[in-house]
Amino acid sequence: MNSGLYVVATPIGNFGDMSQRAIEVLQNADLIAAEDTRHSQRLLQFFAIDTPTMAYHDHSDDRALQRIIKCLADGGRVALVSDAGTPLISDPGYRLVRQVQDGGFAVYPLPGPCAAIAALSVSGLPTDRFLFEGFLPAREGARNNRLAALATEPMTLIFYEAPHRIKESLQSMLQVFGDREAVLARELTKTFETIRRGPLSELARFVDADSNQQKGEIVLIVSGKPRGEQEIDADVSALLQRLAQELPAKTAAAVVADCTGLRKKQLYEHLLALKQA
Repeated sequence: MNSGLYVVATPIGNFGDMSQRAIEVLQNADLIAAEDTRHSQRLLQFFAIDTPTMAYHDHSDDRALQRIIKCLADGGRVALVSDAGTPLISDPGYRLVRQVQDGGFAVYPLPGPCAAIAALSVSGLPTDRFLFEGFLPAREGARNNRLAALATEPMTLIFYEAPHRIKESLQSMLQVFGDREAVLARELTKTFETIRRGPLSELARFVDADSNQQKGEIVLIVSGKPRGEQEIDADVSALLQRLAQELPAKTAAAVVADCTGLRKKQLYEHLLALKQA
């Protein structure tokens, strides 16, 4: 192994997904920088890896960086791992990579598991263009604002979500995006793996009815905005809802369609999504 920083992908659940090259690098490195050393210890013990470890995460101070730089300056080899999957994909590390590169040291990628890509590959949604958004803001207002900024994106959207916020996030997506097709991918490669595709309203009901779906590691994939479909802005949405208080939903949608040029089907589906939210 050459001296340098090795960015090592590790399993997201099933240890059988660990590559032979990753095992060899971790065994032969002089130091392993782990997001959480206690979490990574189970993996290292499973593969009989006794390389010294240190913690490196977003809150690490300058001493952690200097320890890594010194190891590299002495001709050493440092392996960077996250709690699971590919480091830097919604995990800490990019500042370290930049500073190591700026210091003139080599950085080597070891490809492997990534929850976002694994979920996308089995989603049944378009994969030619996609946008990885990571975690949405925790607060409802900020979350809805972020989703609104993504509402016109035609690309498939990929999100990570914490289990205790999955119900709220699905409702926010339904409210902002309308009843788009989406995929819930939970606990990928693990014992209780769940992969379910359907309208956002259906996924929201599914999660709400089964508390087990509110646990574990979750990836949400949402179809992009249909091409050629105009956006329903806040004023049109308000008018549609007001008319629906006096008229049947289909009639309200037809009236607004005549006034705005928007498609009646799109307006009707938007109204149904608001009622279910």
